[in-house]
Amino acid sequence: MSARFHAGEQQMHERLGLGEALSELGGRMIRDAMPDQHRDFFAQLPTMWLGTLDAQGQPWATLLSGAPGFARSPDAQQLRLDARPRAEDPAAQGLHPGAAVALLGLEPHTRRRNRMNGTVQALDAAGFSVRVGQSFGNCPKYIQGRRAEHVRREPGPVQTLGPSLGAEALALVQAADTLFIASSSSARPAGTGPQGAGVDISHRGGRPGFVRVLREAGGDQLIVPDYAGNRFFNTLGNLLAWPRAGLLFVDWQHGHLLQLAAQAEIQHDGPELADFPGAQRLLKLRLLQGRWRPAALPLRWSAPELAPQFLPA
Repeated sequence: MSARFHAGEQQMHERLGLGEALSELGGRMIRDAMPDQHRDFFAQLPTMWLGTLDAQGQPWATLLSGAPGFARSPDAQQLRLDARPRAEDPAAQGLHPGAAVALLGLEPHTRRRNRMNGTVQALDAAGFSVRVGQSFGNCPKYIQGRRAEHVRREPGPVQTLGPSLGAEALALVQAADTLFIASSSSARPAGTGPQGAGVDISHRGGRPGFVRVLREAGGDQLIVPDYAGNRFFNTLGNLLAWPRAGLLFVDWQHGHLLQLAAQAEIQHDGPELADFPGAQRLLKLRLLQGRWRPAALPLRWSAPELAPQFLPA
């Protein structure tokens, strides 16, 4: 089995009979340095998605923004971001020298996305630098087309949530066509290396309302369909190894951010799958806590153009 994948990812590959095929593909696609096209791509973006781990090993997903060029690469093994999570962002706790982190560059209007997972090298008041552990691209599937513009906003007071969503957060989740999910190969990964261990952040898309919310006495549970992707199973492999997830939902019009911590379970079969056409399995996410951050993002996106996979036949 390829050294590019850790034990949880390998378990997913073996279950689906993909081990031999991905052993070769992973070696070609997952690198320990960024190709020039990825370096140039990151430098043109106004946003970067970030995944970190807090002191308890809980993944958190967040979104950083700046003028294009705020993410730049001095060489093929380093990425510098001139931005940091705000103090009230739960992802901020996991940003320190030596920490494993994940970065996702995604350009919705072109449906391009590239990932870079690595280890924080340095941190200062203006931003931080990450050394590459893994660099790889993703296909454009399931990305809704949007264009961003900068707007002036004054962030509102952060609301701490328990295991149940408030009215505004619930409405955002139920209408969502996109979410982002942070995961980790363990509660304490020792940085990120080419073998796959570490933190990861990924994208999930669907028709508006594709996330189902089950309201239960002990807290809410989210059901997310898992569609066919690049077959690396970075997220699901992590969740097999360490079943905690950090979720991020974005209000594309008003700049609100909803960050959630969840206990994760993968459901591979069963009658529930029939309720999610096209899904190969389901991801069940039992909420633990969250943050509602009004007007946290100084960006506004255009109305979405649905990904081709979700257009009527």
